Amino acid sequence: MAMASPAAAFSLAYVVLAVCFVFPPDEFRSAGLTVQSLLGAWLGSEDAAFVHYHLRRGTATLLAHALLPLGYYTGMCFATPEKQLCSFYQAPDGWRLFFLLSVLAPAAAGLLAYYWSRNDWNNHPLVRTISFYALPQSGWRAVASSINTEFRRIDKFATGTPGARVIVTDTWIMKVTTYSLRVAQQQDIDLTLVESRQHELLPDSSMPAQFLTIRVGTVNPHVKPFNIRLNSTEYGELREKLHAPILNAANVVIHQSLSDLFLESFTLLVETNQTYALPSNQELEPCIGCMQTNANIKLLKNCQEPQEGECQQCYCRPMWCMTCMGKWFASRQDQQHPETWLSSHVPCPTCRAKFCILDVCVIR
Repeated sequence: MAMASPAAAFSLAYVVLAVCFVFPPDEFRSAGLTVQSLLGAWLGSEDAAFVHYHLRRGTATLLAHALLPLGYYTGMCFATPEKQLCSFYQAPDGWRLFFLLSVLAPAAAGLLAYYWSRNDWNNHPLVRTISFYALPQSGWRAVASSINTEFRRIDKFATGTPGARVIVTDTWIMKVTTYSLRVAQQQDIDLTLVESRQHELLPDSSMPAQFLTIRVGTVNPHVKPFNIRLNSTEYGELREKLHAPILNAANVVIHQSLSDLFLESFTLLVETNQTYALPSNQELEPCIGCMQTNANIKLLKNCQEPQEGECQQCYCRPMWCMTCMGKWFASRQDQQHPETWLSSHVPCPTCRAKFCILDVCVIR
């Protein structure tokens, strides 16, 4: 077999590296070979200033990617000295055209970056978008400060890879892309489930996955609609964070996660159990698991006689809601054998007394 020429070997290696630089795999991220890592000192902290970070990140990424063709031409100057690429006038016509394009690309990107950054980024598309949400007496920086504050909260919904993330806070829904950050205010949006795609194999999982595409429209005419994409197993968590309903225009059948399916079965079974009458001198307090709803579950041994079986009597006062108790029950199961979940025993999250689903009572 003939050995590959230096030009072919360099071209193949450069294309592979360029693709990995534009769409960095986990190995590149861990090695720090991304724009965010290489320019981290200039970009600053995403947690400290989310909006300003992405203004700089998107611009720097555009410039870095625009330099890739020029890097290839420079490398070919050394890989193929016989073509005399270092001399513009002696290079072949095709290579001269490629050189001009490879110089024009970063030049155009540089001019665009300069235009965006003028007047403290006032010309940037992201700044123009969030300016439409600003009050008359305040500017876009007040809106950016609100977004920064909500991003730092731990209760936000976030999913996706660094170059394609979806972030939902109490007020905003945002999409991070390679070159930009798209934002929309929750009170102005309408959501439509437009597409579903099934992937049989994922790099980090042996299970098939369903990915949903949701269109984020807005009543604000100055804010363009955009699409977000996420795994169907995260759909329930997303809906909990959104204020607006999601219209299933395509009648997509959403495949829930194993935990979500179990939670539905858990709730249906518990609702058929014996109920618990709360004493008149006792008041219900917020669930200590979510602090969002009042506790509505009491553990009472009803499956067998008091001294029989593996279950034990729990003497804790009601402290958990149905959803949190179901999530606790699912978290204590063998994830490889879901067929045993409904018949298993788990310890009370507070006193560790063992119970089964038959012992979970709804408070009436």
